[in-house]
Amino acid sequence: MLPIWMLLALMAGIAACGADPLPTDGLGTVVGIIDGDTVVIDLRGTQEIVRLLGIDTPETVHPDRPPECFGSEASNRLALLLPPGTAVLVQRDVEARDRYGRLLAYVERLSDGLGVNASMVERGFASSLHIQPNDGLRMELAAAESRARAAGLGLWSACNGPHEPLD
Repeated sequence: MLPIWMLLALMAGIAACGADPLPTDGLGTVVGIIDGDTVVIDLRGTQEIVRLLGIDTPETVHPDRPPECFGSEASNRLALLLPPGTAVLVQRDVEARDRYGRLLAYVERLSDGLGVNASMVERGFASSLHIQPNDGLRMELAAAESRARAAGLGLWSACNGPHEPLD
């Protein structure tokens, strides 16, 4: 049985989205990527836009912002890690969806157990981003960012950090 707080959070998510019951954690197949922190995954026959929890990558397709430094590299890295057809495990945290209706999740590649969210941060393709109450990997992702920053990996050397405009 789920704790009452979790039931309330799930019901609030369903009401906010006006959608059918949300998919649970589970196995899925990558359909494609949208940008460095957003992927489309087929979950039991339903294609879901999944926003990777706990990370933020430079923008490439934001409707109100220009492309940012290292954005295409981050998108390319996610495409390399999760090509179409990749089997994944999708794990949600407390809130199921964001204000845009995207499913919020941590994604693990089944072939080798790679935690995709953490991999993007530890290689310097993403910064850590924590929005309450979804903080299941907060400490791990913050530590990965500290290591990447100290080593000058990816966006930390190319752009001096996230969200720098392209020159």
